[in-house]
Amino acid sequence: MPDKHITEISGDAQAASPGPLLTNERDEDDNELLSVGERLPYNEYTTIDWMHELIKDSTRHRHLSSKSRVFESLQGWLAAALIGFFTAVVAYIVDITQASVFDWKDGYCSTSPLLDKGRCCKVFDELEGGCSDWREWMDGWGKGPLYLAVAVSYGILSAGLTMTTRHVLPRVDCEKNETKIMYMASGSGIPEIKTILSGFVIKGFLGFRVLFIKATGAVFAVGSGMCLGKEGPFVHISACVGNIVARLFPKYRDNARKQREIISASCAAGLSVAFGAPIGGVLFSFEEISTYFPRKVLWRSFFCSLIAAATLKQLNPLGTGKLILFETSYNTTYSPLDYFFFVFLGIFGGVFGAAFCKANFLWSKKFRRIPIIRNHPVLEVFAVVALTGILQYPNPITRQGGDSLIKSMLVECTKDSKDWLCSVEKNDPRAARMWLIYGVFTKLFLTTITFGCKVPSGIIIPALDAGALCGRLVGLSVVDASPGIFAMVGAAAALAGVTRMTLSLCVIMFELTGELEFVLPHMIAILVAKWTADSLEKEGIYDLAQMILGHPFLDAEAAISAARKEDALVRKLIPPKQTMEEITVHLGSDGCVSRDLLEGKLALLRRRGLMDAGLVLVEDRMLRGYISEGELEFGLGKELDCNSVRLICDGEGVTQEDTLDLSMFVDQTPMVLSELAPMEYAVELFGKLGLRYVCVTRERTGELIGVVIKKRLVGYLESIRSSAH
Repeated sequence: MPDKHITEISGDAQAASPGPLLTNERDEDDNELLSVGERLPYNEYTTIDWMHELIKDSTRHRHLSSKSRVFESLQGWLAAALIGFFTAVVAYIVDITQASVFDWKDGYCSTSPLLDKGRCCKVFDELEGGCSDWREWMDGWGKGPLYLAVAVSYGILSAGLTMTTRHVLPRVDCEKNETKIMYMASGSGIPEIKTILSGFVIKGFLGFRVLFIKATGAVFAVGSGMCLGKEGPFVHISACVGNIVARLFPKYRDNARKQREIISASCAAGLSVAFGAPIGGVLFSFEEISTYFPRKVLWRSFFCSLIAAATLKQLNPLGTGKLILFETSYNTTYSPLDYFFFVFLGIFGGVFGAAFCKANFLWSKKFRRIPIIRNHPVLEVFAVVALTGILQYPNPITRQGGDSLIKSMLVECTKDSKDWLCSVEKNDPRAARMWLIYGVFTKLFLTTITFGCKVPSGIIIPALDAGALCGRLVGLSVVDASPGIFAMVGAAAALAGVTRMTLSLCVIMFELTGELEFVLPHMIAILVAKWTADSLEKEGIYDLAQMILGHPFLDAEAAISAARKEDALVRKLIPPKQTMEEITVHLGSDGCVSRDLLEGKLALLRRRGLMDAGLVLVEDRMLRGYISEGELEFGLGKELDCNSVRLICDGEGVTQEDTLDLSMFVDQTPMVLSELAPMEYAVELFGKLGLRYVCVTRERTGELIGVVIKKRLVGYLESIRSSAH
């Protein structure tokens, strides 16, 4: 049984509250009870200082020789090329393995057991008895139970692999012995990557071990038939590849800011190989994942995505020689009257997306907090896989894999069509409609309880499936156009409602299908879906997942909106009096303090468990500088017999032999804000400049009254956001 003091944050993630955040409403009696000082949310995460990393990179670049600068300029392009290549290789292995694993639930290929049904049956003719090389495991009543048993075993295997990536985050309170547990390979990984790219650190999340288990677990999770996709995990896998490749280049290995630039480019490659959509992948990284995306990152992402797509095309996992995943060709087009149906599909997509987001959020907060589910996550996976098989197997449409289902929805039926759905639509339209309706509600329910399980899982394909089913249903009522057109538009609308993607989704859809003619219907449905979903549920699924998982993330646009509603000023973020006393160092005129004083202050910082806080240096109540906890610890760790420490050096005089000089570690010009500045100022500074801390001064006198670190701002904004849900 897990320790009762352990809080789990993972794919099934119980709702993680940011916790109480103390503001400038300071109560002496309350503070006396805080034996370890004030505790902020997100203590388990460290942050990077983007400006500090920029200065470090500029200093390094100035000391390079002319020959080294040539290699310096090539490192980014070489890294992007390697990331694109290796991402495509991993994607190819996952694709062909997953296809075989999925089909093994029904049977095997007699000529080569490792082949999936599509590759085994290159020529498939239902009129002549099907494929002679493909052998079913059994016929009759035992076929269904065997299918279910194999699917459940796949799900348990995937969950078991995910359990091996259990990671204990550092303790945040030594006295209460509280820790957080996360399973690195669970879920899509996109919320965690957004957290990392916004400037926080999750150690081990982008390592090779997580990459291997994520890829292997995704094969069996998708192969089980659960309502999930491998597209989200591909983004995580590509980020792992990016992180591993970045370690080979000093430019990225030694600079956290540059490293995040290359990870942004690798995310573009991940979606590029997932859908065969290189341009859409770049836009996805820009729109949905990255918080820092300058022009040079755009070009590197474009190049990385190009290499990944070109490599995957040569590897040819689809066996068609093309990148297009759902290639379509329609002999009909749409009329002006069909715009009504596109708007309707947009409304459906928005309602579906909002309903799914709300239901999944509540499911994660309520059901996954039940002790037996929280303590035994594999049990939940077992139940979900079993229920999925029971509900989806009777329906020939939903029994298919996610990719195959979308292909069958987009098909245009002709007189010579041998597709099962086409024959049913022709011979028994009512039965076809009933199967489609059953499929829509089944997908909504199963996707709600599946997303967040402790297996590698994405939401893109299940959302596309549900939208395509509804679109096909609507298309059957339209006489002048193919139902496949409406299935295609409905798929985009549902995904827009779930994720709130817009531009990147529109591009991905025409790259997926190769149908440029239908860009306008896609734009209409996507915009209507986003407007509808936003009016019913403001947060998309990835933002809600971050809230459920308890990961910190500073969304500048949403934060400014929240701050304006509160009409708050920066002084609301000022720490309590006790906290300020613990982190303030009063300097003498010579800029020196005793070593014992600093060691005592460092001990207090360690007990608070923030890991990336620091001390503010004050002389006559005026700000003189700031030194971070890590640099102070490094400086004091020197084996020197010094009783005094010099923190401020004005360039005059010589440091005494018995004085330890730490002035080179001190930021003597920290960013400063007035206490009466609007909260939006702080959001912009932390969001746009990537700062770790900001000092707050009194409006008229300029004396220091507080220090705000990034965790404090994020925690305050999260408390507002959580109260809205």
